[in-house]
Amino acid sequence: MTTGGGALPLRVCFVCTGNICRSPMADVVLRAMAAVTALGGGTALGDHLVVDSAGTGNWHAGEPMDPRAAAALAAAGYADHGHRARAFEAAWFGERDLVVAMARTHQQTLAGLARHRADGHRAELVLLRPFDPRAGGSVDVPDPYYGDAAKFDECLAMIEAGCRGLVDDLAARLAAAQPGEASKGTRDSAS
Repeated sequence: MTTGGGALPLRVCFVCTGNICRSPMADVVLRAMAAVTALGGGTALGDHLVVDSAGTGNWHAGEPMDPRAAAALAAAGYADHGHRARAFEAAWFGERDLVVAMARTHQQTLAGLARHRADGHRAELVLLRPFDPRAGGSVDVPDPYYGDAAKFDECLAMIEAGCRGLVDDLAARLAAAQPGEASKGTRDSAS
């Protein structure tokens, strides 16, 4: 598969517990930020990404995003893209370049799935919060599910901060892969 810029896309999957709060919020935020991050050659970072999300379990499979997550996104100017929850499958490690866990528990579950891959291809498995230089030693995006609207707003702020750093990282990866076409990304707006 090629993108508008001619390069294979980077495939990114966000993972949380049930795929109805944190990971779909991160999916929406990264897509929005990438769409306004200009790269060399007249393309945007979003032209070079395929972004999705999943949960470590399937108990919410087929459900839309939690209404409180959707409300937090809408209040911040983001649009839900018709999300439906699903569970992460081990085979996806061979289909993704980067799997971004929202918390250490998700990272541990995913690492267990990756160990059972026979073909040896493993997507890089990372946490989102360390992409935020202001996160300090905090590495988890706390689950807002049992909280109120304010917890979802706090969660969104952490996701936005992590995604800003992730956007810079992804733009740098593309620049390294395509030295003649992509340069370090710059955001056209402070999403």
